Amino acid sequence: MARNTPSWEQHYSRCLALTDFVLILIAVASAQIIRFGIDQQDLAIRATDRGSFTINYTALSLVLALGWMLSLSVFSTRNEMVFGVGAEEYRRVANATFATFGLLAIIAFSLRSQIGRGYVFIALPLGLLLLLLGRWVWRAWLNKQRKAKKNHYRTLIVGERSKSEHVARQIMSSHKNGLWIVGAVTEHGTPLALVRNIEVVANYDGIIDAVDALEVHTLILTSSDLLSPERIRELGWQLEERDVSLVVAASLTDIAGPRVHMRPVTGLPLMSIDYPKFEGSRRFTKRTFDLVLSSIALVALSPVFLTVALLVRFSSKGPVFFRQERVGLNGKPFKMIKFRSMVVDAEDQLAQLQEESEGAGLLFKMKNDPRVTKVGALLRKHSLDELPQFANVWLGEMSLVGPRPPLPSEVEQYEEWTHRRLLAPPGITGLWQVSGRSNLSWEDSVRLDLYYVENWSLTSDILILLRTIKTVLKPEGAY
Repeated sequence: MARNTPSWEQHYSRCLALTDFVLILIAVASAQIIRFGIDQQDLAIRATDRGSFTINYTALSLVLALGWMLSLSVFSTRNEMVFGVGAEEYRRVANATFATFGLLAIIAFSLRSQIGRGYVFIALPLGLLLLLLGRWVWRAWLNKQRKAKKNHYRTLIVGERSKSEHVARQIMSSHKNGLWIVGAVTEHGTPLALVRNIEVVANYDGIIDAVDALEVHTLILTSSDLLSPERIRELGWQLEERDVSLVVAASLTDIAGPRVHMRPVTGLPLMSIDYPKFEGSRRFTKRTFDLVLSSIALVALSPVFLTVALLVRFSSKGPVFFRQERVGLNGKPFKMIKFRSMVVDAEDQLAQLQEESEGAGLLFKMKNDPRVTKVGALLRKHSLDELPQFANVWLGEMSLVGPRPPLPSEVEQYEEWTHRRLLAPPGITGLWQVSGRSNLSWEDSVRLDLYYVENWSLTSDILILLRTIKTVLKPEGAY
């Protein structure tokens, strides 16, 4: 049977490889020039107790570049399973980079060679930064292609109707996953569409015929109650002949990859789910990350702080800062600091404006809030009013990334499971910040915050911070 692999995969992978190689060469060349200048520098290597030989840093840089490229391949950083979505691609690039320099350190120690520390301290972070930036640029291009229904996987959904409908809606909520659903197969077949624009094309007896007719790249099995284990095994063999990927969709939702582990037991591929934990080393890592970056931000952004403070002070009467009680980690209250963006008696006017609220659920929001000053409107649009919250982060009351800090009045009205938002420290930014802000429904805001709490990782924090920069420059839903 002819292979059914999409042609764009290999082209995209080759583009990634070429970009990686160019960026690695730039990193090692820059490290060599910055550390030693243009002149050739030799590195002594002691091969035995009786003798040694030397190589120049240009040769070392070329060997390092080739080893780095090999490591990126070994860690499967250009595997189609991580194209375009999630943090796994970035995590693999980082792991491959650290493994490369770790191996370099081991070899240097074994050969009793003193590689310039300045060379390593420049090449490693610069190279990692360039590689991650390169992947981000290619991912942005890929997402644009997928939005135009290019560079995708033709996908067939197979399973019981209600479960398949849920999976289909989840997939269709974002074009970035690259899955283009071309049809569905249900237990009995039906003339009714599964969801809008997705037709049911067959029952279970016609699965392979549907795969061939629709030129499917990926088959998603959402349930198998009416399919025997033998039938599923045969289906897997038939898909293998056609080079069609078989994906089994679990009923669990909003569970990130790092919490999912496969546990094969006597031939059964059981799935183990870790419970979310925010304690011990994980909490220490997040706090250290917050403390370092907030310290840097408070110093680096001090001119911006001064400028905004002067604008607020001379544009309207009242204090520069606005302090408001919010609920933090585990329900502990704290005073959140912001640059004042409203008139002084804004809180007193809130009651009479409640009926005009355009916010979702418990949130009060107005696009044209009369309490907002002219300078305040500009500050809120670009989130500049939130800069003082770096002080809250430095004090440990908030985090750089986390759930939205709620008001005590909101927490009083929380449903039972909504309180899980308080299991992580509130953040200056978060998934809610980079996903529409005030344009989100209350349910979506809660879902995003709960997803963050359930699936926190340092990598996800870094990605959200990068997305926040884009959101601040091109604000959406900020008022």
